[in-house]
Amino acid sequence: MRRVAVMVLLSITAALAIDKDRFSPGKASSYKGAQTLDKITIATVPFVTDEENRPAFEKLNPNKHGVLPVLVVLDNGTGKALRLNLKAEFVNASGQHINATPGDDVIYLEGIKKPPKIYDPSITGLPLPRKRVKKGPLNIWQIPGRQFAAKLLPAGESVSGFFYFQADYEPGTRIYLTGIQDAASGQDYFYFEVPMQMQ
Repeated sequence: MRRVAVMVLLSITAALAIDKDRFSPGKASSYKGAQTLDKITIATVPFVTDEENRPAFEKLNPNKHGVLPVLVVLDNGTGKALRLNLKAEFVNASGQHINATPGDDVIYLEGIKKPPKIYDPSITGLPLPRKRVKKGPLNIWQIPGRQFAAKLLPAGESVSGFFYFQADYEPGTRIYLTGIQDAASGQDYFYFEVPMQMQ
């Protein structure tokens, strides 16, 4: 029995190692539209097409269920460690803001065939409520497993992860980021507003 448990654990570890090799974002500076401020480089990349989503989410394209995944990548060139309590907002071309939906909540969304247009005047800028379901189309481990979760970014290193928005990608949209601090002094860095760039 113990031998079987060890074999199962080894096979899960091997599967996760293979999966990590399939999806490995580069440095922020390697993406189109990356911006640098105070020696912190940030890229925000919307994942819209089936082809873009496949390495991260396999057969699932969250956009088809009303959720836009946005990869956020940070490079720390400050020479100091950074404390991260990163908060992200989606800002459309009209200036409307939508907060990110945590991956742990996304997996329970029932989803819709066509995502809402957030620039529709009938929508107030708040995410549309959706029924929570146990076995919805978005209930895969990659959604919470790949969300942005880093809390510390050492000097010279990069971190990445997804934020999820109940919105459509459109040209001129950007991501508004706050929650970056100098780990030693606790001093906040100014906010970042980074245009999303299709790759």
